[in-house]
Amino acid sequence: MATDLDLRERHELADLFDQVGPDAPTLCGDWTTLDLATHLVVRERDLLAGPGILFERALGGRLAVLTDRAMDRVRSRRTFDEIVEQVRTGPPLGPFRIRPLARTANLIEFFVHHEDVRRAGGATRRTDRPDLDRALWATLTRAAPLLVRIAALRDVQLVLDPGGERPRRVGRGPAVTIAGPPSELVLELYGRRTVAEVHLDGPADAVAAVRSADFGI
Repeated sequence: MATDLDLRERHELADLFDQVGPDAPTLCGDWTTLDLATHLVVRERDLLAGPGILFERALGGRLAVLTDRAMDRVRSRRTFDEIVEQVRTGPPLGPFRIRPLARTANLIEFFVHHEDVRRAGGATRRTDRPDLDRALWATLTRAAPLLVRIAALRDVQLVLDPGGERPRRVGRGPAVTIAGPPSELVLELYGRRTVAEVHLDGPADAVAAVRSADFGI
């Protein structure tokens, strides 16, 4: 079901963790798969460190030390297999167990991190998931204004064009179109530009501003 695509991404990512092991690379800087799996567990299960992950940009990184300590605790107390099982089974009772909230909060999170592992391992874009692309596009159109505000992208109108759907326009000024499948637009706007299969078009200065903008949350 389309409403459960976040769970499908979660479970497929956990399966991929099992396949590649704890030392595989990711697109998250120097994080290994162990670090990424630990991040996901802390995000959902630590009442103090979780908000530091969810609102890191808005809080200016002020809670990063709590997050780092929480990740160290998880890595020291649990095996990789145990951490992956916690990723697979999801959070305990709490807000992330509320399905409408979980769908909103988790679809892009687990999609992006699934791709962090897949593409770091040499995989390419999945072309057999039209339901995923539709759900990602619906989520991205709602998130786009926030992403643009966080990136402090001013005096540029961003036009997200997934092809086959009405483009989403955000902001004012010279228009820069980012064209590509919804999955690739998500990766572009969540900092995975080295792998995102998109094309930018517009005035040179405006394109340069978009390329230098720090998107993501």
